[in-house]
Amino acid sequence: MNKTVAEKLEMLPTDPGCYLMKNKQNEIIYVGKAKNLKNRVSSYFTGAHDHKTTKMVSNIHDFEFIITSTEKESLILEINLIKEHRPRFNILFMDDKSYPYLKISKTGKPEVMVARDRKQSPKFTYFGPYPDATAAREMARLLNESSPQGSVLLPNRDAIYSQFNRTQKEYTEEELETWRQNVVSVLNGNIKDFTDVLEKKMIQASENLEFELAQTYKDRLDALRYISDKQQVQFAKNENFDLFHYAYYQGYIAIVGLFVRAGRLLERTMAIEPCMEEPDEALFSFIAQFYENQPVPKIIYVPEALNAEDLQDILGTEVKHALRGKKRTLLDITQRNAKQQITEQFTLLKKRQDFRDDALLELQNVLGFKDSIHRIEIFDNSHISGSYAVSACVVFDDGEPNKSQYRRYRLHQGNDDVASMKEVLYRRYFRILKEGKVMPDLICVDGGKGQLGAALEIKEMLDLDVTICGLVKDDRHRTHALMNENMEIMNVDERSPLFGLLVQMQDEVHRFVISYHKLLRKKAMTKSILDEVAGLGPTRQKKLFKEFGNLKNIKEASVEELSRVVPKEVAEELYDILNIDWGNKNAY
Repeated sequence: MNKTVAEKLEMLPTDPGCYLMKNKQNEIIYVGKAKNLKNRVSSYFTGAHDHKTTKMVSNIHDFEFIITSTEKESLILEINLIKEHRPRFNILFMDDKSYPYLKISKTGKPEVMVARDRKQSPKFTYFGPYPDATAAREMARLLNESSPQGSVLLPNRDAIYSQFNRTQKEYTEEELETWRQNVVSVLNGNIKDFTDVLEKKMIQASENLEFELAQTYKDRLDALRYISDKQQVQFAKNENFDLFHYAYYQGYIAIVGLFVRAGRLLERTMAIEPCMEEPDEALFSFIAQFYENQPVPKIIYVPEALNAEDLQDILGTEVKHALRGKKRTLLDITQRNAKQQITEQFTLLKKRQDFRDDALLELQNVLGFKDSIHRIEIFDNSHISGSYAVSACVVFDDGEPNKSQYRRYRLHQGNDDVASMKEVLYRRYFRILKEGKVMPDLICVDGGKGQLGAALEIKEMLDLDVTICGLVKDDRHRTHALMNENMEIMNVDERSPLFGLLVQMQDEVHRFVISYHKLLRKKAMTKSILDEVAGLGPTRQKKLFKEFGNLKNIKEASVEELSRVVPKEVAEELYDILNIDWGNKNAY
């Protein structure tokens, strides 16, 4: 404990509030709440703790606190501070992932769309969520490629085969409403008539040797069955709710959530994380974060240990304890799922944690670090004969990749690897210094003396207070050793955790830079003839492909058909370009 922290501990009040732990780079690494700030914050620096808490405490260089009037205020403040700062020692579920829903307009043609709307619009009816996004998209496509036949919804063969329904029939409002009811009925699980027709068409296509069409029917059937799959636990068809429970063991928490929509158990979501707080508080925080990227259901059921009233205030929906009946049974099932997950994965998680810790400790000793190594940034470059020169930076925090911090760079130095390394490092760290962001503890460059020398030049130029090393490869382009700033080779035992970590980091940065390089080349090679049409930008091109399905269908369309999607003058020019006879010199 340093002097600053010791002095602040003496001054802490006994009021409720929130505290923000900071490392030596002034980065917030943990946010917590307390009924009594003095007792809670002081407890971190006395007595024995589990591994994760001990590691967090070793990184504390300073802390701040905010006094609140009530415990409830501190709870809400803590959630907001976690959302804002995303501290690495807090349980986080605020990535960009969100489960898709299917939605259908309440008016007009009943088109089914895949949606990830944070707030559900009253203009649509929603179904889901569906953790299998591919199945959700297939389901939407299947229903949009179907048409009403009286009171039954039938798959349209031509639409499925060509992925473009050319039927231009005008439907009455009554027909549209019947069509919509049919689609809603299928989405609610009434699929027998639909699957019967699909199976017959699949068999017929196979007998006619139309195997591609038969496979397409099979894919649609699989999606239909996934979306409409009925589980063992059944509720009333109008019931929609979520349940959450957890299991805790030796500093780790497993959290499981179950989704029930239209009376059916659809799917579960899960997280297993190190936990430094009381498990019920961790679950509370998890749920509050979870609905940052998910539409909030009408009811959420939680264990009795959670304060349902406070969570209800934060989420703006009904939160209840399931005390009896089917919902209590399902909540118990949720807890058993969590216990099973933590039993199955705890040993593996612990081994991974020990592996990372051992690797970082060995790296610290090899390079002569006095303090622990938290953030490592690794760079690699790629080009082909000077073309499409790119670089990538991947970031590892505590031995784990932090993909939200990855960065890609287009370079201007052609095939000069040393100049490219200078360029990317200068751009990266000049910006970090300018914006006052967190500097890494260690910079690794993928290469030998040339690249390391370039990195050291930038270090001196920008006056960086950071250690730099090189990742050295053998003659078969495999990770071999480290090179320190004195250009000395530091051999690493191939059986050690450090060697495994170095290989992982080198493979990851190589994968990331090559994927970017391939992306740029692909974009250059797939430049469309549509790009040559004046007034036909990406948005209008997207509309054309949505309407016609592919370039062949666009080429076969008349000017009148094209004009229904783009302005007439654009349609005329597009038609002319696509239908020029390039073998006729008088055509141009």
